[in-house]
Amino acid sequence: MPIYVDVSAAVHSRAGLGRYASSLATALDQAYPGRISLFYNRDRSISPLPQLGHLSSRSVRAGYKPWRMAVWLGQLLGLGFDRLLPEAELYHATEHLLMPLKRCPTVLTVHDLIYRLLPQHHKRLNYYFLNAAMPLFVKRATALITVSESSKRDLVKCYGVPTDKVHVIYEAADPGLAAPSPAEIEGVRARYSLPERYMLHVGTLEPRKNLARLLQALELLRARGLDVGLVIVGSKGWLYDDFFRALERSPAREAVILPGYVPDADLPAVYGAATVAVLASVYEGFGLPVLEAMAAGTPVACSQTSSLPELGGEAARYFDPYNVEEMAEALAQILRDQDLRREMKRQGLAQAARFSWERAARETMALYEAVMAQRDAV
Repeated sequence: MPIYVDVSAAVHSRAGLGRYASSLATALDQAYPGRISLFYNRDRSISPLPQLGHLSSRSVRAGYKPWRMAVWLGQLLGLGFDRLLPEAELYHATEHLLMPLKRCPTVLTVHDLIYRLLPQHHKRLNYYFLNAAMPLFVKRATALITVSESSKRDLVKCYGVPTDKVHVIYEAADPGLAAPSPAEIEGVRARYSLPERYMLHVGTLEPRKNLARLLQALELLRARGLDVGLVIVGSKGWLYDDFFRALERSPAREAVILPGYVPDADLPAVYGAATVAVLASVYEGFGLPVLEAMAAGTPVACSQTSSLPELGGEAARYFDPYNVEEMAEALAQILRDQDLRREMKRQGLAQAARFSWERAARETMALYEAVMAQRDAV
């Protein structure tokens, strides 16, 4: 009987959630061959992930929004969708959507509670859906995974979940992400017109990324004589108009480069070419760019909020994301001090190595086994 991992977010390329689903499924398959199968919503005839095409899979053909509504109504009405996974031993929902099943245990990964803690940073429909549906999903799941201790605390506080139901299993940078060669760095400089010295932000453009204040910090740095640019890598998400209006009238607008989405093959060199990577978010459930930058050998400055200190440890430099002056000062210290950057690179490589998808797969499978054993003991 297979363990089903829902990779819908990955086949639909939904940024961080998709990366989590594909990375975890790949690591589980490598560590435990033959143990897992895939489930996904194949709207628009999307096929499963190429690297996991050898795995057995089941799917449902439905639009993104209709499927979300069907799952929520199924949970509300106490229905079971077991005919979709008739032989499942366990089902793992890797995004915030728990299919109702009656005959097998379920695991739900809760990445963050942004919709609850920062509702102004969410699209209205998504906000209403998650606030209505997530309490039910959290209650109905047999076990819960969070990707940081910070998210676990939020989950316990907001929903009164028993602490022993929530298991922290960290994500990791891609195993292939390493410090790039000089030739690779020069290649991406030419390809994306990158300046000699730049701060790098990686992530979907959305309000909680705090890009307007990061832009103000850039303006301060350049006004104080630091010749540095800002490269913002990532696709447009939602509610980003305020940032682009601020950029249009910014005195530093010519120093800001927006290459949009960058393929995974180029990302290590884009990180490695940066003088410093910065994540100014007001909230992160995990904050993968911190580890990605460190794995590529790039110093990191980031917010002192939510999960980020868990990831950066002693290797990163921190600032209050609401304090532009403090943000600029933390960045200036790194930009001005080559010895500090060299030491931060050394510490960062060691810090990133503490996190791995192999470990995540091992801890996730241990949770699967515990949940299935608990069911068998009943």
